[in-house]
Amino acid sequence: MVAFCLERTVPLPLDETWRRLTEWPRHGRAVPLTRVRVRTAPPTRTGTVVVARTGLGPLAFDDTMEVTVWEPPGDGTPGRCLLQKRGRVVGGWAEIEVRPGPGGRTRVLWREDLRVRPLPGAFDGVLRGAGRYVFGRAVNRLLGQE
Repeated sequence: MVAFCLERTVPLPLDETWRRLTEWPRHGRAVPLTRVRVRTAPPTRTGTVVVARTGLGPLAFDDTMEVTVWEPPGDGTPGRCLLQKRGRVVGGWAEIEVRPGPGGRTRVLWREDLRVRPLPGAFDGVLRGAGRYVFGRAVNRLLGQE
């Protein structure tokens, strides 16, 4: 397993930051070669299933995730979403947390514990670096920072 954490402080209100990070189809526009679909009816809640398909043709794979914690922010209180990765190729979890930051800004914590099943542990460093880069750019795009 490869773990990493991304932190951002953005000049957006808490609820807008949450909306941008949890509007699942937007993730497909933020991550190259990825299309995202939601298998369950809206709104997002515990039990919602999201599938990110990444790659081209026969080299594509699904990252199937289930929302296991859904705690939207409210009246200045933090929000938290936990997704369990349940795909054949990608396992682990992702956690998105938004909390009030300084000066009316919002602080974002994005944590990942990622496992790509065909890769041996010798690739953990490369996977960690690639994960931080790809997800860091995606978070920046979702938040309008890029």
